[in-house]
Amino acid sequence: MVYKNIICPVCGGSCDDVQVNLDKENGTIDVQNACKMGSAKFKEVVSHHRLLKPTIRENGKVKDVSWDEALEMAADILVNAKKPFFFLGSETSCEAQEVGLHIAEYLGGIADSNATICHGPTVMGIQESGMVGATAGQAKNRADMIVYWGVNALESMPRHMSRYGVFPRGYWTKRGRFDRTMVTVDPRVTPTAAASDLHLQLNPNSDYELLSALFTILNGKEPHPSVEEITGIPISVMKQTVEMMKESNFVAIYVGLGVSSSYGKHRNIEIALNFVKEMNNYTKCNIGALRGHCNVAGFNQLASYLYGYPFGLDFTKGYPRYNPGETTCVDLLREKDVDAAFVMCADLMDHIPADSAQYLADIPMICLDIAPCPSTTAADVVLPGVIDAMECDGTFYRLDNVPVYFEPFTDSPFSETKSNEDTLKQLFAKVKAKKEA
Repeated sequence: MVYKNIICPVCGGSCDDVQVNLDKENGTIDVQNACKMGSAKFKEVVSHHRLLKPTIRENGKVKDVSWDEALEMAADILVNAKKPFFFLGSETSCEAQEVGLHIAEYLGGIADSNATICHGPTVMGIQESGMVGATAGQAKNRADMIVYWGVNALESMPRHMSRYGVFPRGYWTKRGRFDRTMVTVDPRVTPTAAASDLHLQLNPNSDYELLSALFTILNGKEPHPSVEEITGIPISVMKQTVEMMKESNFVAIYVGLGVSSSYGKHRNIEIALNFVKEMNNYTKCNIGALRGHCNVAGFNQLASYLYGYPFGLDFTKGYPRYNPGETTCVDLLREKDVDAAFVMCADLMDHIPADSAQYLADIPMICLDIAPCPSTTAADVVLPGVIDAMECDGTFYRLDNVPVYFEPFTDSPFSETKSNEDTLKQLFAKVKAKKEA
């Protein structure tokens, strides 16, 4: 059976033109229009290593149990914890994340998501300065200058350049690549840099200084000569870049983790946002983050409009608090400040420092995931996950913060649950029953 216009649940691009040919009888799947990462994700539907049974760990041994037994043990762990931690990963829908947030609030726990270990500083910079944004469609139709700063888009988000950034033919960019100037700012010579018209190969950790110099030039002033040695970029090239921007009709800047993870962190993003605001005195200019996970923007949006903060939500005092560096994932685990964990749709163990991962393995942990990984290996309870956009419907937020509704092309493989949202609602019901008892 062939299914068209399926949304890919891998990265923030949320490509909506994927075609899937699923043969349930033979257990095969053929995927078209997806990148290599997307194709691998769709193959999880028929993968032999898919998690299909709940398990619990007793006396150091892992055993299969019934769905209800696993939920009971998970609820016991959460209810008996004084300060439970909820890592609500981005590889699932906003609907599932919302239920997870409500459980964390109900139990007076702490909730966090993938942004805390990727674009968290970007989100903090936006809080400081505000953002001149635009949808991916606006950039596709209008942008005649594309800037990739601190990101190797060709390899980290393979279809961004072909669908949104550089190559597509837009309403005012009818010749696609020939109507666009492409600039890459990166210390490394990446495939993206090699494909660019101009590569600003700055010195590592000098993003803030380069942005400051560009800002100075934009305001008609001369940067201090020392900026050339600090950044490795001649002032003449900086002036050329600013002039190219001012002469363009629409400039779209895409920042990656190279900007938010280098020295300066969220201050790099803050000054970049202020630069973009000033650039709009001369031409149309917007900035956006290339979000690596499919719905990481969704958690930020969801948490912000429900509780006022984008990540690192602390409910221990009965109301939401937010203090990055204290209420965020790595810091909580490093300081041993939580005593149980619920990890959903993210391999957290594999993405945090060793000391934090060790403590996560030491405390009672519940994992909801679709495949074995270091996190499920260390978990006391494992709940099999349903694959969003393939086996259930729901909502993602694309990298440009546009909500995208997705529909499945096959059913959940479990009779006990239709979606991760359904699983969390069942867990919440058991938590409430035990708490009230």
